[in-house]
Amino acid sequence: MRMLTISSLDSIRASDARAVRDSVAVVRRATTDDLTRPTPCAAWNLGDLLEHMTVQHRGFAAAARGAGADIALWKPEQPGPGTIRRHLTAADEVIEAFAEVGAADQEFTLPEFGTDAVFPAVRAIGFHFIDYVVHAWDVARALGVPFAPSPDLLDAALPLALAVPDGAHRRRPNAAFAPAQPHSTLRDPLARILLHLGRSPSWAPPAKDASAGG
Repeated sequence: MRMLTISSLDSIRASDARAVRDSVAVVRRATTDDLTRPTPCAAWNLGDLLEHMTVQHRGFAAAARGAGADIALWKPEQPGPGTIRRHLTAADEVIEAFAEVGAADQEFTLPEFGTDAVFPAVRAIGFHFIDYVVHAWDVARALGVPFAPSPDLLDAALPLALAVPDGAHRRRPNAAFAPAQPHSTLRDPLARILLHLGRSPSWAPPAKDASAGG
């Protein structure tokens, strides 16, 4: 597995905060009525995706404060009327928690990667950064709204995304990413990120059956 190359704690933390805020801007466009919309994450509707994003924020925030090993923190709630509010609160929490990290090699315990899985802060925050570039796109596609991160943010995200290894593990149930799709000839960094992480940039919600009643 290739190691992530991150220039500094400050740069990855700043990029992550921007990605989280980009995702918040998209989530703010959703309503409770949107929670049943399909998403590019085939197993999840929008409510499921937002609850996953929320628990990731809370888990990573806890890890930044030395409490990430508590597996209960990583269990998502059921979607409902409080889903969007919980997500917006958790986004603030993770940005605040990452701001408190004082050293690039501070340990983050991230049990979703395996029992006793521990990573240095710069790498853990890099994982979170990539997730929120991609998840912001997921939410935008589910809602049918534009999503255009700044070019410099995508330039920072691309090498981290390409460092995520492909392989048979991506075909396992509940894998974080689907198998990578060809992308090396493309120039669009967002498309390359999505394809390497198993997304299709052309994804759209399934068309409704016009013959169905209701």
